[in-house]
Amino acid sequence: MQRSLELLLEKEHFPHRKIAFVVGPRQVGKTTLARSLLTQRRSTDLYRNWDDLAWRREFVREPYGFIDAFRPKAADKRPLAVLDEIHKYPRWKNFIKGLWETRAERIDLMVTGSGRLDVYQRGGDSLLGRYHQYRLHPFSLKEIFAPGDSAVEESPQRTMDNILRITGTAPVTIRKKLRDLLRWGGFPEPFLDQNERRHRLWVRERRNLIIKEDLRDLARIRMLSQVEELVELLVLRAGGVLSYNALREDLQVAVESVRQWTDQLQRLYFIYLIRPFAGKLPRALRKEPKIYLWDWSEIVEEGPRFENLLASHLLKWVHFTQDWGLPSLELHYLRDREKREVDFLLTLDRKPWVLLEAKLSSEKPSPALTYFAERLRAPYKIQVVLNLDRPGQAGDVHVIDAANFLRALPV
Repeated sequence: MQRSLELLLEKEHFPHRKIAFVVGPRQVGKTTLARSLLTQRRSTDLYRNWDDLAWRREFVREPYGFIDAFRPKAADKRPLAVLDEIHKYPRWKNFIKGLWETRAERIDLMVTGSGRLDVYQRGGDSLLGRYHQYRLHPFSLKEIFAPGDSAVEESPQRTMDNILRITGTAPVTIRKKLRDLLRWGGFPEPFLDQNERRHRLWVRERRNLIIKEDLRDLARIRMLSQVEELVELLVLRAGGVLSYNALREDLQVAVESVRQWTDQLQRLYFIYLIRPFAGKLPRALRKEPKIYLWDWSEIVEEGPRFENLLASHLLKWVHFTQDWGLPSLELHYLRDREKREVDFLLTLDRKPWVLLEAKLSSEKPSPALTYFAERLRAPYKIQVVLNLDRPGQAGDVHVIDAANFLRALPV
């Protein structure tokens, strides 16, 4: 399947002659995307992976030799070179800087890697101004049906106007694909395979790669058995408020260890946190984040799994606005000490913009939507329902079926 980011890179990024950094979770499709672009440019010989021992031996003798030896196969296509997992080389930034400064007129350049690439680019500005970074997410409903429709001209307000014009429920084919996404997650291999046994193996192998390779290499963590236990606890708590102290008690370790391990799991794209929006709300929670998984298929209960799926689609929209220079969205949740809660709040240019609640079947709007919207002066309130017979307006709350809402998002 073609990816939205693949089309956007060709249309909007490479014409401006900058390096493309593509980061994201393990097995989300970064290498597949890169190889597709290489095939289109007829430059498959310019793919290099730092894990390839033969290239590392060649690299010692002639770091840029594979570029110099390449002869373009298509006069009308500029060659593309891809460096995968290059951040494992200690002086990778200086290598890329030298390559770009001496050979930028001959090639386009993409650098891909796991979440660690996002970590390692901090702490130095040797590449400042030479690249843009893009985050590759799992499949979304929009990407499955219309990957070519994503456009950097799609402002958040235009998207919202389209959402509010939705009437009726989505066609059966779209609702079926949403069910597939909910069950198998958005990572390409299990979503396309849809096999129960192989899905279990895939989940186990992905966890092992993240914990026993990426986490060990990144943080030099030796207590991997306790990190594995932490991962199990985090999966069970997905969609809930994250309490470091409760995890400390369960694991019998220092709270700073829990914080460190959780931070590393964020950086490696296993989990992400959504923080509360306090603003001027009285008695609002201000510190405790909610936890979500990049692979929501691990969540057993349907309600939390659907909330996580919606959170991931919203996060993909947020990152789209940030990565492509649109008016910036940010994602929060709302909760006060009286336990009134709204699942999600999108801010636009840091101002409360739209409140969203995820429901499996309830058409009756949550009272908390109106309560918080009045106090924050947020212009839009939406209840997104998975199983909905009668979409429409309930007071000033838009009640929309999930399939229609998700396919209206820009990515």
